[in-house]
Amino acid sequence: MSDHPQAEIHIPRGLRLIWLIPVVAALLAIYLGWQAWRERGPTITVTWHTAEGLIAGQTKVKYKAVELGTVDRITLSDDLSNVVVRIRMRHEAEPLLTEDARIWVVRARFAEGNVSGLDTLLSGAFIVLDPGGGRSPTAKLAFTGLEDPPAVRSDEPGTTFVLNTSQIGSLSTGSPLFFHDIPAGEVLRYQLDPNQENVTLHVFIRAPFDALVRRGSRFWNSSGLALDLGAQGVRLRVSSLSALINGGITFDTPAAERSGPKPAPDAVFPLYADEARANASGYRDKIKLLTRFDGSVRGLAPGAPVEIYGIQIGEVTDVKLDFDPSGASSQVTVRFEVQPERMSMAGAPTQLGAVDGLSVARRLVARGLRMQLDTTNLITGQLALSMRFVSGAPPVEVTVENDAVVLPSQTGGFERMTDAAGNFVNRLNNLPLDGLVAQLQETLKGASSLTNGPELREAILRLNETLVSARDMARAVQAGVGPAAKQLPQLTQGVQAALDRTNRLIGSVDSGYGAGSSFARDLDRLLGQIGEAARSMRLLADYLNAHPDALLRGRDGGGR
Repeated sequence: MSDHPQAEIHIPRGLRLIWLIPVVAALLAIYLGWQAWRERGPTITVTWHTAEGLIAGQTKVKYKAVELGTVDRITLSDDLSNVVVRIRMRHEAEPLLTEDARIWVVRARFAEGNVSGLDTLLSGAFIVLDPGGGRSPTAKLAFTGLEDPPAVRSDEPGTTFVLNTSQIGSLSTGSPLFFHDIPAGEVLRYQLDPNQENVTLHVFIRAPFDALVRRGSRFWNSSGLALDLGAQGVRLRVSSLSALINGGITFDTPAAERSGPKPAPDAVFPLYADEARANASGYRDKIKLLTRFDGSVRGLAPGAPVEIYGIQIGEVTDVKLDFDPSGASSQVTVRFEVQPERMSMAGAPTQLGAVDGLSVARRLVARGLRMQLDTTNLITGQLALSMRFVSGAPPVEVTVENDAVVLPSQTGGFERMTDAAGNFVNRLNNLPLDGLVAQLQETLKGASSLTNGPELREAILRLNETLVSARDMARAVQAGVGPAAKQLPQLTQGVQAALDRTNRLIGSVDSGYGAGSSFARDLDRLLGQIGEAARSMRLLADYLNAHPDALLRGRDGGGR
């Protein structure tokens, strides 16, 4: 018996667990393949001008943020003018590939004041699919991609309308629409009409604002910053910051039209230049008139206001020169329209348009109605056409010319002032100014010779000497009279003291001798004479105080 061990071979019966791993892997691969085959949709091609931001195998196609496919390959077209992007779509995207489907690339954009797609700076560009009208049983496989994102998605509720205008100003695709300064829609696109005179804009108004549009609604351009130097003065209008940058359109419906019928989708509306013209469009009744001027109408243009008593009742529609080659009768014809709905007429029917314009014009002209030009703004020189009643105006026959009533005109207020100033200048030029200037010069020479002559100088010297002599005489009189005048108060005091002593003496004598004695009578006469002397001395003192020169000239000034 051998010492070495003997190997025994046991053949297991059945499968071991280790074999389950490749089986599960195979089943998983089959499942994933079947799942990929089941989710695999059609392959579409999209043509763009550029493949900026697109990467094969990475760029995704999305609808409402759900991935629907991946860019498979990017090639150039046969003419090398475009790029062709092949996209492998998923199975659930097949009903969205309709005839109305739109495909565009979302990337960071900075254009016309709009900033969009900033999130793609980190995540990269991606493709958006908009199915348009809905689902389709048959998928479309070739598309022309949009270079710019559409303003409105197909699933956004709202209504599209069409606007006609002669100029769009700063409006462009994406410009907002406002209702009472609230963003309510956008401009989808614009195009020039075949007549090359008007522009058609397609606009989209979102719900619920689209329900506010009626057949009588008005649309006007509210783009940017509007500075109006018109008849009402300086007016600055700014709709919003968005309209200032991108332009904008505002719409509104008058109160009388808000209960009117709703317009159909893609209904056509006029786009007015501003709110004033939009409001004026509501006046349906118009009377056509015209007038003629012989002078300049610089500053008068179509759209200028027609006023009466300072209130606008219409506007100028046309200004045209009727030129006469001979120069004898050239005139400027101004056509304008008056809107009767802007005013009320006493005794007129409710519908002012029913009033006979010719008969009314004849009555007004008979009262002195005349058309004239008035300056409404001295800065811009803008003119307005005004109706004025001129007292004593001669009668004029009112006629009709090409369905327009012809009204007489007269020179305006500012033009009359200019004519008056011109007439004054002409009269001033006709004056003999040269002769007047020569006479004035001769007069001035005579006055100069007189003032500078020896006679005047001699007279002035003699007058000066006379004044010096008078001054010396006055000083001498003052020196002579001064001492005498100073002694007068002392003399008066001495006389008063003598009177006092005399009175006391009289009192003592009367007490000793009695009032009936001869001594008493003689004494009374003495006292009377003394009193008269005292009064004379007092009068002399008063007179000398008032006339100190009397000591030299005497009382009557004659020296006697």
